[in-house]
Amino acid sequence: MSTMTAQTTKVFQIFIRTTPDRVWEAITSPHHTAKYFFGSHVDSTFQPGAPIVYHTADRSRLDVDGEVLEVDPPRRLVTTWRSLWTPELAAEEPSRVSWEIETAGEGVCKLTLTHDRLDGAPKTAEQIEGWSYILSGMKTLLETGAPLDA
Repeated sequence: MSTMTAQTTKVFQIFIRTTPDRVWEAITSPHHTAKYFFGSHVDSTFQPGAPIVYHTADRSRLDVDGEVLEVDPPRRLVTTWRSLWTPELAAEEPSRVSWEIETAGEGVCKLTLTHDRLDGAPKTAEQIEGWSYILSGMKTLLETGAPLDA
């Protein structure tokens, strides 16, 4: 599922039996992210320049923050990314996460997630494989309606 394209770029691809609109909703809806993204709720207006954060349901812990760079629903979302769950990660430079949604046949989408610009975030780069779990959880949720860990 993952391939290393460079030391500072990781690319993950997954095929999901659903529509681009449903994938977009899963990426941008806190109701959905809570079910596949380690319990994190996404929060943003999804406008270029707007903040984007992932936090616990009660907002007691902020897990990720960033800025929306590009928005083209339901095809592409690009944001900066700064992991906040340890002080060492929070001290690193922001990296970038790109979500690209393509139709890949009737009733199937290809989702490509690229996490790059990791030069100034080596500790974040070490933890990047978590995307495999997140994308698998999204696929399971969209295809079955159940969270991965249910």
